[in-house]
Amino acid sequence: MKLDSNDDDDVALFDAEEDSAARKNKIRHPVASFFHLFFRVTAILVYLLCGSVGGSFIACMVTIILLLSCDFWTVKNITGRLMVGLRWWNQVDDDGKNHWVFESRKAGGNQSSASRSSNAESRIFWLGLIICPVVWVIFAFFTLVSFKIKWLAVVILGVVLQGANLYGYVRCKVGARTNLKNMATNYFGRQFLKQVCHCNSRTSS
Repeated sequence: MKLDSNDDDDVALFDAEEDSAARKNKIRHPVASFFHLFFRVTAILVYLLCGSVGGSFIACMVTIILLLSCDFWTVKNITGRLMVGLRWWNQVDDDGKNHWVFESRKAGGNQSSASRSSNAESRIFWLGLIICPVVWVIFAFFTLVSFKIKWLAVVILGVVLQGANLYGYVRCKVGARTNLKNMATNYFGRQFLKQVCHCNSRTSS
């Protein structure tokens, strides 16, 4: 009987480890993950189809601009917060100066399991965030080389909007490390100044 109970415990522990790994790789926000890629990938496909198949330039341009605008708003305000716990925005103070604010959700704490991002969502978020702006940069290069000047405004808009989200979220990601580094530097700087002042006071006395 004791052997049976030990075997049952071993199986339960093994299953718990598998469940934990499955939860880490599970997509917790499927709708947000879908729309994180939908608008930006659709904008790229529309650009490629309009360039190869043809069609009304005005209709294609308006469609791409709408898709890029929806992508910028969705990624900035929704998918970044849900999928990786990051958020950035720009605010204007009373003096009329612009300030960029970068936030990252603290790990652990009292977060519910549904609010925590998974490894799968993190990979989807960062791959989509990095690859698509690179694609628009390639489009801009080929637009200049092939002298398709009428498409230049569209590809530049793609580079700017998706590049702005990439820059904002990279700043959010590295901001915590930068703040810790600055805190450590300031702490050791203050300790060094205290030691120097203490030595000067001893020598003067």
